[in-house]
Amino acid sequence: MFERFTKDARDVVRDAVEQCQDSGVRTVGAEHLLLALLDRTASRGSFALTALGLTEERRRSVRLALEEARRRAGLSRADADALAGLGIDVAEIVSRVEEAHGVGAMAGGRRGGSGAGRSGRPRFGRDGKDVLEQSLRIALAHRDRHIGDEHLLLALTARPGPPAETLADHGVTHAALTRVLYGGNQAQAG
Repeated sequence: MFERFTKDARDVVRDAVEQCQDSGVRTVGAEHLLLALLDRTASRGSFALTALGLTEERRRSVRLALEEARRRAGLSRADADALAGLGIDVAEIVSRVEEAHGVGAMAGGRRGGSGAGRSGRPRFGRDGKDVLEQSLRIALAHRDRHIGDEHLLLALTARPGPPAETLADHGVTHAALTRVLYGGNQAQAG
């Protein structure tokens, strides 16, 4: 599949692995792909983000929101709200765990386990792989020959979870991205 990736898309994947390593976790997730996309310049994905008002200041806000989601063990606000409906206060649980084990204790995936490959490099987790697969489906749906960083960005907005929720909070939705990237031609990926 990677032979179909543009240089920009391959750079995002490489940078996502670096983001993962820098954060000290064993598996590359969707949030690492988003963090790598936020660092891009002069690519279709970065131009689309800018067109939707995601300035550097607002990109910092996205990074902070992703960090908060990581502190909640990757739970989206919708997940936390659903648990609240069952009487479970996620913020209180995070607070107590961090009080006992330190800030970020629920971020999970810390090094030292068996999640990294033999080379010690992180592997892609299920949600990271799902984004890559979805980006292929999106590119095919739009009849694009190659998978670019814009397809990775579209894939992140097409699936539930903290990356899509955070982007939507900042005005970057799948529909808005599709309009910016393709105009009125909104093919549906399946």
